[in-house]
Amino acid sequence: MSRVLQRFSWWWLAAAMAACLATGLWQGGSSMAAARFDKPITIVVTFPPGGGTDLLARKLGAALQQRTGQTVVVENRPGASGNIGARHVAEAPGDGSSWLMVNSSFAINPAVYRQLDFDPRRDFKAVFNVGTIASVLVVPQASALHSLADVRASAQQLPLPFASCGNGTPQHMAGEMLAQATQLHLQHVPYKGCGPAITAVAAGQVAMGMVTASSAAPLIEAGRVRAIAITSPQRLAQWPQVATVAEQGAAGFSVEQWHGLLAPVATSDAVVQRMHAVLAQILAEPAMQASLREQGYTPLQQSAAEFGRVINSDIDRYAAVAQQLGLRVD
Repeated sequence: MSRVLQRFSWWWLAAAMAACLATGLWQGGSSMAAARFDKPITIVVTFPPGGGTDLLARKLGAALQQRTGQTVVVENRPGASGNIGARHVAEAPGDGSSWLMVNSSFAINPAVYRQLDFDPRRDFKAVFNVGTIASVLVVPQASALHSLADVRASAQQLPLPFASCGNGTPQHMAGEMLAQATQLHLQHVPYKGCGPAITAVAAGQVAMGMVTASSAAPLIEAGRVRAIAITSPQRLAQWPQVATVAEQGAAGFSVEQWHGLLAPVATSDAVVQRMHAVLAQILAEPAMQASLREQGYTPLQQSAAEFGRVINSDIDRYAAVAQQLGLRVD
């Protein structure tokens, strides 16, 4: 009889543990279900098609749709260095259907633009930082400029125009900081995105351009433009022959930008966590990692809170840089 009771006791204990686990799993499952995406997902890109931010959003959007089974649409809302698209998402409902894909210009704009129709600190929640990427100074393939020394010699009499991805973009800042650090005589020509900027350079409409490495890559590989300087502290693996700005006379020069996803502030923490978890799974895939590195990105592994601190830190950092350079846009 004692053995029977003993077996019964073990059976009862196992059953109780199983019930507790089942309850925990059910509760966790219901919590996750509440954070699932019940509506089609729209990722608003604050720049035109063809630029690095747009290409990255489409890559992630396709992977997100495949992994979640939910429709994902990438919508371009360019203008005012991303402020138009940002304002649109800031006013969107926080139901998990609207997300904002931005780069470091989001943190630069408060210092550069006199008036914003949204508050970058209070109107959004940080979700996911994909990674950082360098900018590259490019010229038309037939250009006689092959180095920053050539640029300096060419710009002695008149300022040499350079295209950027727009007023207040990281490329605008990188170009101005480059001019200051190397004493180059440059004139800024803003475009509505890196795509239009590098297209203008390839067509010979402007002498050179400062764009992201990802947007430059297709035209460099196609032989339509040529890179003459990299803004990262080290040379890029895909273009080892291109010297950094630091190697060409500006010791310590380093300007890189991040690309990340934000949500309207009304979005619940559960939905933000769900999106972060799915994107973390996508970015952990070896194929995705390799693809991003080939385009010049350095993938990151940050929590949403860590990304939020990066954004706030950059808002302060670029405010100081903009003041020093006297950059202000009405």
